[in-house]
Amino acid sequence: MKLFSLLSLLFALAMGTGVHAAPLALHRGISVQDWLNWSPLDSDGTYRWPPYRSETEWMTLARPLSDWPQSDQFQRIRAMGFDFVRLSVDPGPLLASEGERREQALAVLERAVERVTSAGLKVVFDLHAARQVPAYSIDMIGRGANSPGVAQYRGMVRRVAAMLTRFDAGLVALEPFNEPEYYPCDETDTGDWQRIMAATVADIRAISRDLTIIVTGACGGSITGLVDLDPSFDDPRLYYSFHMYEPHSFTHQLSSATQPFNSSLPWPAAIGSPDEAVAHLKSYMTAAGIGEGEQAANLAAARDPIARYFAENWGFPQLQARINEAVNWAERHRIPTSRLFMGEFGCYGLAADGRSGARDEDRLRYLAAVRLEAEGRDIPWAVWEYSNPHGISLIAPWGAAVPDGGMLYALGLP
Repeated sequence: MKLFSLLSLLFALAMGTGVHAAPLALHRGISVQDWLNWSPLDSDGTYRWPPYRSETEWMTLARPLSDWPQSDQFQRIRAMGFDFVRLSVDPGPLLASEGERREQALAVLERAVERVTSAGLKVVFDLHAARQVPAYSIDMIGRGANSPGVAQYRGMVRRVAAMLTRFDAGLVALEPFNEPEYYPCDETDTGDWQRIMAATVADIRAISRDLTIIVTGACGGSITGLVDLDPSFDDPRLYYSFHMYEPHSFTHQLSSATQPFNSSLPWPAAIGSPDEAVAHLKSYMTAAGIGEGEQAANLAAARDPIARYFAENWGFPQLQARINEAVNWAERHRIPTSRLFMGEFGCYGLAADGRSGARDEDRLRYLAAVRLEAEGRDIPWAVWEYSNPHGISLIAPWGAAVPDGGMLYALGLP
């Protein structure tokens, strides 16, 4: 037997996962957030118990139940062509409880995973910290690798991992962190995130050698954070995540107190101009009945961001170069690009009043380009997200709860 093959065999046996060790097979996924994230609170600001929303509560957060078709939502997701759901879960109730109460919360989550897998979908169990209860926000892990908050969080992750081992390893993966905020991601960083991520992988591996783990870099889970990571803890059942919302000035055109209208930038930038973007913005403000004085103030706030966007000239080459940073990092560390994971990407659609978001033709060009760049490198992806009222979802944010056909097409789905 050749030396390389022998070493590969010995490594696989040492991992206890077999010669053909590989992570959970993932291809095309979609995030579901509003069901199990932002767990409801009682009037005193503590978590309602038992925690988390029912499916009906989730579906009726922003629309009447009658807007939804009678079909099962997860079978519907599968029929659209997705093979997995990135299930965003608020870790707050788990962090705020212990003993019997924590087991109650875990039981709710176990039933949720069973619910999704019974529809023929795989699950990426995404511990997605929210900020509604500050004591259990993502900030609790931001005070260094040896801080009490990190110790508490890691203990919670171990318990979640143990719960997930009740499922077949071909059905579930665990993503212990979402968009951690350790900055900067360069040679000046403290190394705290490296230690936290490596220790968390070791925690999970002490419980299961088979459970697929989604690893993330710091700096908001960006490509910059990923390439700052040293994957010395690598094993064949790890994915390495990055989120892709770049350029943020295009994907997150959102109105604010200082800029009530923020929309109409084109993608790619080269197909438009600053003057055209200003003209579109003025037309939306006029249609909304905004007076000349307010229009002038908004345009004054918008001119510099618009100019910067066109100066950066984002388009296909810039997108390709950015994703290539992740690919090159993987290749340097001899990690197959199929074990990269584009865990989030998306773009806000144009609001009905034109106050925010990208026009459909630009949004769909962007989504298709990002998806194709990932697939061309064999990188699995999860788009953000299935349903919400904020304009960055597959299901229409108002009216009948129907999927956006143009978005499905941009995602390469039937």
